Amino acid sequence: MTGTKILLIIGGGIAAYKACELVRLIRRDGGEVTCVLTDAGSQFVTPMTLAALSGNPVHTSLWDLKNETEIGHIQLSREADLVMVCPATADLLAKMQAGIADNLATTLLLATDKPVFAVPAMNVRMWQHAATQRNVAGLRSDGVHVMDPDEGPMACGEFGPGRLPEPEVIWTAARRLIGGGATLRPKTSLSGRHVLITAGPTHEPIDPVRYIANRSSGKQGFAIAEAAAEAGARVTLVAGPVNLPTPAGVERVDVESARDMERAVAAALPADVAIMVAAVADWRARDVADQKVKKDGGDPAPLPLTTNPDILAGLAQSDKRPKLVIGFAAETENIVPHAQAKRLRKGADWIVANDVSGDVMGGAMNTVHLVHAGGVENWEPMAKRDVAARLVERIMDEFPD
Repeated sequence: MTGTKILLIIGGGIAAYKACELVRLIRRDGGEVTCVLTDAGSQFVTPMTLAALSGNPVHTSLWDLKNETEIGHIQLSREADLVMVCPATADLLAKMQAGIADNLATTLLLATDKPVFAVPAMNVRMWQHAATQRNVAGLRSDGVHVMDPDEGPMACGEFGPGRLPEPEVIWTAARRLIGGGATLRPKTSLSGRHVLITAGPTHEPIDPVRYIANRSSGKQGFAIAEAAAEAGARVTLVAGPVNLPTPAGVERVDVESARDMERAVAAALPADVAIMVAAVADWRARDVADQKVKKDGGDPAPLPLTTNPDILAGLAQSDKRPKLVIGFAAETENIVPHAQAKRLRKGADWIVANDVSGDVMGGAMNTVHLVHAGGVENWEPMAKRDVAARLVERIMDEFPD
């Protein structure tokens, strides 16, 4: 994306704050972004904030005499590789469809000869209104790429379609357009697919008080569940003991031990995709004490262990095997070689490997390598939710529309 020029038009609405993160993502990937802020948009974010993030002046008025002497609005509309409208309010969509040019943003949209990508955000009733749906249909027939909004809770307290998608998902879709895709892949490209995800640790009891566990926070698995639901999938999330909210639109099954998780995974089949993110304990106590084990003042008593079920390998060999089976490998050394060996040993299609020798477990960032039969993809360090969005995008490639 180095050198790619984006003209970002920011409409009014509480979702305008996400435009700041979108600007950061564009800059992170080497793109240049120029912001046009509507009067309504300026009620939610400031020109100073956007200028600091973009490194460019922010345009707010058609009546900037210096720029208009040089026909600045025409120049702005023609210099970009992609014009993005985010958030696109019901008012902006209506004006775009009607060809109204009563401010800088709408004038630019009429003057541009570049692809236009609109990302709606509004109240559920406004989105579902017949007038808005007519406007969206008309814009799409005119060649404007309109992304479907997310479904979920809104700032107004209602629930349904109308939420602005997460910035990473928006930018991923924009990159596809810039890369030459003739049409924008809908947000619902996993619609009708069942995605099964495991997340978090397992707790293997020693006695009624103590257990064997690991440091998995569940954050990566929950982020993937959220991204898959946003892509339109039916998501079943089998979660070990974690203190995380259930993502919107996700069916959650809580479990404690590896054997509990194995049973829950089997009960959730069939599925189109299985993503085994959970850090399942390799071993459990062979004999679980009925009462708390007491210290006797001497050396600790031996703790005989036995092997837990291999959920990933069992799923890969199942007669109900999903089309795409993805495992995770948390390693502290020789990350990629260990992951390549694990993929073959377990029978998985993909292994997502990451180095957990630092503070990854429980942290917000991750650096992963996607290992598959075709080779290894080394992804740059990014937030776990960004890893989730990119992984779901790769999964979409396996399920073309």
